[in-house]
Amino acid sequence: MENGLKIVTIGGGSTYTPELIEGFIKRYDELPVKEIWLVDVQEGKEKLEIVAAFAKRMVEASGVPINIFTTLDREEALKDADFVTTQFRVGLLQARAKDEMIPLRYNNIGQETNGAGGLFKGLRTIPVILDICSDMERLCPDAWLINFTNPAGMVTEAVARYSNIKKVVGLCNGPIGIEKGIAEILEVSHDRIYVEFAGLNHMVFAKRIFLDGKEVTKHVLGLMTDHEDKLALKNIDEDGWETQFIKKLNMIPIGYLRYYYQTSKMLAHQKESLAKEGTRAEVVMRVEEELLEMYKDPNLKTKPKQLEQRGGAYYSEAACKLITSIYNDKRDIQTVNTVNNGAVADIDAQSVVEVNCVITKQGPLPITTGELPIPVKGLVQQIKTFERLAIEAAVTGDYDTALLALTVNPLTTSDTDAKSMLDDLLEAHKDYLPQFFLKL
Repeated sequence: MENGLKIVTIGGGSTYTPELIEGFIKRYDELPVKEIWLVDVQEGKEKLEIVAAFAKRMVEASGVPINIFTTLDREEALKDADFVTTQFRVGLLQARAKDEMIPLRYNNIGQETNGAGGLFKGLRTIPVILDICSDMERLCPDAWLINFTNPAGMVTEAVARYSNIKKVVGLCNGPIGIEKGIAEILEVSHDRIYVEFAGLNHMVFAKRIFLDGKEVTKHVLGLMTDHEDKLALKNIDEDGWETQFIKKLNMIPIGYLRYYYQTSKMLAHQKESLAKEGTRAEVVMRVEEELLEMYKDPNLKTKPKQLEQRGGAYYSEAACKLITSIYNDKRDIQTVNTVNNGAVADIDAQSVVEVNCVITKQGPLPITTGELPIPVKGLVQQIKTFERLAIEAAVTGDYDTALLALTVNPLTTSDTDAKSMLDDLLEAHKDYLPQFFLKL
């Protein structure tokens, strides 16, 4: 856009949106945003209006000349956009609650982006993201798509494989959270460390850690026992890692790896939490209600600290830093989800991986990290197989492919449980999965 950028945020009624607005305000001098369009669906209209009013107060208080627009008409928003960010949730938090609760009936992990819950979030989300891509091809073919919608890696790969949009990057706040935690453990500023990441979204490992150019991986691993809280994720119940296991692994796994390495403990946590306070989705619903009440306050003009309880720490930093680097051709290094192109030797070139990249005006250039270490190679490849099958099921609506995807997922306890969970979750989400029912 002449004289300023047009940014469209799909899922604009999210309580995370003020994080994004704050990031754009802070970077206005190097990222001249003229318009931000917040888009949502009819079910999210009330939230959209509350969030947008707060966003406008934030902008007004900052003094930057950014105009905030709201609409339920996606096409109106997308026309001539420069960047499109996606942070939507098909079926809202009520759908997430079902993803978390139903697997627990079968003694399986119930989680938003892992196992059966992750499969169904993908099945609901991928057809919608492909519709958005179709609109972008017509209305803003030169725009960058920055996907924050979970499961971020799977959704980004669906775009790369099944749409004509090539300017797409997937983003997660997990790696930057790990970096910040490591800097705290070392008691140094964030800019003095470099962390080499390799893996998949929500299955990424900090392979090597450098301080002022010197590798300090083993030193950090030795300090982790007493400082694991600095690497904890808000949305995951976390017990400590076995010290010998982490030292021998010789990498720092993102917190989501606890579902795979501590399955029985995590399952017990989920059942205990369900009895005490409900699913994580129900907890988030209560946090959202509190946040929305705060957002309604006409005197509130800065992001409230309570937003951190949503688990989205560093969201705006990651998203706005990426957009700023693309726009300014900064060629700095960030960890994003992008097409592999040989960066991870054990994953096919066309698949999406989460790795360090040089961020240019042409997009992310993945930095080669070589083969995955033997201890994690099989697990990462197994999850990539699951993702590929899940994407195919989402696009085709094929029941057998969905069953195969769920059965090969390492969090699924048996093929029989897979079929039962699949049937129950299909019925529970029937309104959002027409591709599975139109042919029946």
